[in-house]
Amino acid sequence: MATSARKYIVGIDLGGTNMQVGILTTTMKLVGRTKTKTRAKQGSKAVLERIVEQINEACALAKISPKNLKAIGIGAPGAIDPKTGTVLQAPNLRWTNVPLAKALTKAVGVPTFVTNDVRAAAIGEHQLGAGRGCRDLLCLWIGTGVGGGLILNNQLYTGHFNTAGEVGHMTLFPGTPPGSRTLEHNCSRTAIVDRIIRLIRAHHPSIIPDLLEGEPLDHESLKARTVSIAYAKGDLLTRDVVDDAAHFIGICIAGLSSALSFQRVVLGGGLTEAMGDTLVHLVRASFNDHVYPHVNRKCEIVKTKLEADAGVYGGALFARDRLNDRTTDRSSDRTTDRPAPSPAVTRAAK
Repeated sequence: MATSARKYIVGIDLGGTNMQVGILTTTMKLVGRTKTKTRAKQGSKAVLERIVEQINEACALAKISPKNLKAIGIGAPGAIDPKTGTVLQAPNLRWTNVPLAKALTKAVGVPTFVTNDVRAAAIGEHQLGAGRGCRDLLCLWIGTGVGGGLILNNQLYTGHFNTAGEVGHMTLFPGTPPGSRTLEHNCSRTAIVDRIIRLIRAHHPSIIPDLLEGEPLDHESLKARTVSIAYAKGDLLTRDVVDDAAHFIGICIAGLSSALSFQRVVLGGGLTEAMGDTLVHLVRASFNDHVYPHVNRKCEIVKTKLEADAGVYGGALFARDRLNDRTTDRSSDRTTDRPAPSPAVTRAAK
């Protein structure tokens, strides 16, 4: 099929709990979308097969053939090697050194570009969402884990070792046992739900069992929405746990803002989507108490605009921009400071 017929880009948000696949035009119009459970416990091979299935299903919903696809952009949790599109380490997926770009390029037959999932969300929010018009931006997503994405001087910032943004792995409590030291260990949706469950099982009073209406008290049944409802109803246990988490999130954002002087911070992820401005205000109060100097209190803290679609749009934008960069590089015979595409991607494009 002629290259001109390839008019669509796949944007994928691969999370530790859910994955979303979107089919977008090159002007970023979303024409088809699917969502399913990641089921990381089944292993990387099963997850990769599910991604391909979802791409095909999303194409069917968009009423296009997979032959019309131009590229795939995917945001995956954890540390990524942008040169090869390999997921180096993703605790939420239980992945180590998984060649994601190579596998999807082989399965689908189009160039695949991989970035961190919250970096993808940051790209989406910066270009199309709550970060538009903002030169220096931090995106912090509170979900299965806690992830970050940095936009500095209108560019995605990845750092010398391509690891910038791993906010969730910042140490909060160095003297505590392993598994309880970092921001992610204490303030992710997973950590918040885990703490609520443990306290209720230790016979602390809460309305959450009543809200579950007979469902078992576990991570499958206790969703962010239920936590939000319990908080809004004044459940003291839920408020103690969420307030504590928001306090430390605010402290971490304040430290980063003191160092980098952000214009805006965008909060996202399942807990933010469920609690909305309530969570934003809690984080804001802690931020104001800890940021330095006081002029940094002018930093805006807002909730995501794209919500669950941020990673899908960001993944597609990332792929589109990388394709444009590669085309420009070839036509002008120059090099850029952007990471080179995977060899597997280059072979597939020839």
